[in-house]
Amino acid sequence: MLSYTPSAISQQLSLLEREAGVQLLEKVGRRVRLTDEALTLVKHTEVILEQLELAEAELSAALPDVRGVLRVASFQTVLLSILPVALTLLSQTHPMLEVEITQREVGSAYEGLLAHDFDLILGEEYPGLPEPVRPGVDRVDLVRDGLRLALPGEGLLAARPQSLADLADAPWALDPSYSPARTWADLLCRQAGFEPRVRFESPDPVLHAHLVRMGHAVAFIPSLVGAEHLGGTQLVALPGDQQRVLFTAVRKGRSKHRAVQAFREALGQAALANPVLPPVLQLRD
Repeated sequence: MLSYTPSAISQQLSLLEREAGVQLLEKVGRRVRLTDEALTLVKHTEVILEQLELAEAELSAALPDVRGVLRVASFQTVLLSILPVALTLLSQTHPMLEVEITQREVGSAYEGLLAHDFDLILGEEYPGLPEPVRPGVDRVDLVRDGLRLALPGEGLLAARPQSLADLADAPWALDPSYSPARTWADLLCRQAGFEPRVRFESPDPVLHAHLVRMGHAVAFIPSLVGAEHLGGTQLVALPGDQQRVLFTAVRKGRSKHRAVQAFREALGQAALANPVLPPVLQLRD
């Protein structure tokens, strides 16, 4: 992934071992692992990199403009709703700042952040499923996003249920089983006494909304998907005011960089400006 050949990596490790004067790798069966001395070196490297980013943040404060490249990882509903508005705001207030966007789910986004592939990530935390804050990371909550039950506007599945249990036999469109969104959805359905019949599995909330609109499924839809994608559906508030938390995370050394601060500010303004459809019904517990 980093475009290095195994031989190049081996040469660099050998050079580092000669410079440090210690062995960095040891064989364990057919594999290798870091020695205790290598782990000590890694610990100091993390401190050095954080200090370097702190210095870069201080230097950014002395520049007349917010400039440079900010590498961001985000998941789809933010890409659909908040990010385009934030980018428009940034183009007006900080035209010399270039933002590069990559779509990633929160787990792989965190890995990329800690590996310095990204400068900032957007993540989500579902009810009852706290997302741990990794060491060396600065997290700032962005917005609370209501989670709704989406029903077709007409057809066999359009009848408004009194409780979630009334949908035990309905076909569902849900996220893949490895995702926090799916874990939360399964738990909610189990609390209502049934396992959802998942006919459509996809991480794409717009596809979920379209399947609901066409009368093929019911689904849980985040409010941030936006009114333009939810026409022809009925949104129903879930028991317990179910909300997910959207957040940004950066490495601590990067948190005071002007580019990061400008981007976080634009995201906050875009989140407040995002129009959402209100629910038409409240399910009972």
